[in-house]
Order: sequence, then structure tokens, then C-alpha cells
Amino acid sequence: MSRRVLITGGASGLGLALAKAFASRGDQVLVGDLAESRPDSVPDGTAYLRLDVRSQQDWDGALAHVRETWGGLDVLVNNAGVATGGRIDVESISDWERVLDINLLGVVRGCQTFTPMFKEQRSGHIVNTASLAGLVHGPGMSSYNAAKAGVVALSETLGFELAPWGIHVSAVCPAFFRTNLHQSLQGKDTAMEETALKLITKATMSADEVAETVLKGIDRHKKVILTDRLGRQAYWTKRLVRPAYDRVATRAGAKLARKSRDA
Repeated sequence: MSRRVLITGGASGLGLALAKAFASRGDQVLVGDLAESRPDSVPDGTAYLRLDVRSQQDWDGALAHVRETWGGLDVLVNNAGVATGGRIDVESISDWERVLDINLLGVVRGCQTFTPMFKEQRSGHIVNTASLAGLVHGPGMSSYNAAKAGVVALSETLGFELAPWGIHVSAVCPAFFRTNLHQSLQGKDTAMEETALKLITKATMSADEVAETVLKGIDRHKKVILTDRLGRQAYWTKRLVRPAYDRVATRAGAKLARKSRDA
């Protein structure tokens, strides 16, 4: 059965991979992104809408478009996000405000906008793209970790809150994979951003591979969707073998401190 799907940040990276994956199944897909006109990257057979997740006006426009075009929605994918990294005494408050406004409040706005529709339908699935950084919190990434942990917490909360209306909620938590996310790096801590760039560009998994795993998790209504072995290993190590997790994170912090002193 064809589903009606809205994906934010759907013109590149994981959002684009998800748009292609949903469309290949015969689902109706609406891609939201920042460009005023339809980007060439958006696949044929999908619709496009300008949608800045920081703008409630844009969200209201997306809701009106969905009502008028489809009469409802089956899957909302809050995927739009930016990369950031920085040590607490280097990264600026403006960097914090930017990542929280996009990566966390952008998700909140999407959930608030479409929850009334889902409640009317007594059905729907909210899929929030978090990160492995929302579950395990390495040093030098406090703003990104905090934003993504907020997305995980929001998703868990809404999963319980909206279940009486037949609404499912999933948090997607991938580790690093090859994408263009590094192009959004623009913070003050350039040393940490160089590290993030290397981790993203040298990752072994592609966005298409991550998207395939995400769709399987959505099909199974999984509350937390881990997409790779590294993520599953880190997640379960933290939960079940906390001393080992602490040792690894402590060594990472010490390595970062040495790098800071040498800089």
C-alpha cells in the first residue's frame, strides 16, 4: 500500500537517499529543503517544497500543501540537520544556537505541526533523524551531542505520549557515513571540525545503505533505529559494560586535551 511521506532536508545526504528509497517502493514523497526551486538532485516522481525547518511559516505551508494534495500524511521524516563540533571553551554561543535551532527545534516544530493531523487520522509515523551522538557522547562535540540527545529524548517521550492515537515514533541513530553533511560545518573550533570531516569522508557506509536499514526499522516500528555495527556496539557497551565505555571516552578526552595543548 502506497504511503504519503514528507522528508525534510531531502535534497541531499540521508534525506535524498530516503526519498529515493521510499519512491522506489511506490510511495508518494514530498521533499522539503532550502532551495527556492526544485534542485536537480531530487528524484523524478517526487514533489518538492521549499521548507526551512527554522520557519514556522514554512511548516504551516507544508501542512497546508499536504492537506490540499494528499488529504493526510503517513510518515513524517524530520531529517534536516547540520554538522557541528567544538570544545566547550572554544565553540561560540551563536554556534550552539544555530545547531539547536535546526537540529532540535526544527524537529520539535515538525512534530508540533503534524501531530494534530496524525491525531485526527489516529495513525501516522514520526521518524526523527538523531545520531549515534544522541546515545553516546564523546568529547569535543557538546553542542551536537546535546541537540541529538534532545531528539532521542523527544522521540521516546512522544512514542509514549502519542501511542494512544496509533502514532508510532522512531529515532534514527546512525554513526558516521559518507554524506555531504560536512559542508554545513562553519563553527569556531576548526580543529574539531577537521576531525569530523575526516570521520565523515572516510566512513565505510553510504547514505543509501543507511537508508535501506532505516526503512526496515520503520517497517518494524522500531523505537530506536541503529544502522551499523559500530553504533550497536557502542550503544550496548554503554548500557551493559559502562566501565569499558567510560575508559574509551576518557582516553578520547585525554587525546583531545593533548591536541589542544599542542595546537
